[in-house]
Amino acid sequence: MFPKLITATITALVLTAAAQAENFDVKMLNKGADGAMVFEPAFVKAAVGDTVTFISTDKGHNVEGIDGMLPEGVDAFKSGMGDDYVLTLTAEGLYGLKCTPHYSMGMVALIQVGAPVNLDAASAVTQKGKAKTRFEPLFTQVAN
Repeated sequence: MFPKLITATITALVLTAAAQAENFDVKMLNKGADGAMVFEPAFVKAAVGDTVTFISTDKGHNVEGIDGMLPEGVDAFKSGMGDDYVLTLTAEGLYGLKCTPHYSMGMVALIQVGAPVNLDAASAVTQKGKAKTRFEPLFTQVAN
């Protein structure tokens, strides 16, 4: 009886945690409120265990983690071109993201998961072209 009770308790805890997780939708757009080639919204504040679904509203986009702008322990990732992609947020910190072909045009996004434990490292990554300009207001939205 005791093993069954442990199994039931663990199952209940797992299901409760999964039920509390939130999903955020981010559109990949040729044109949005902030101009051409954007993620919308470009800033998301979430919790560990939440997911972000990147929706290829306009084809020709993808989402990729930016080297040096992912929390420790998060593996590099890159979606296929024109594909929707679900990112499960497994670690606390900042996730810097780009659309590979439109990175220099400023198609970037920032996700804050819990405390911004990697803020110094993420903000120190050198950005090119319009990406630098677009990241500035995103970093101002980061809350401790």
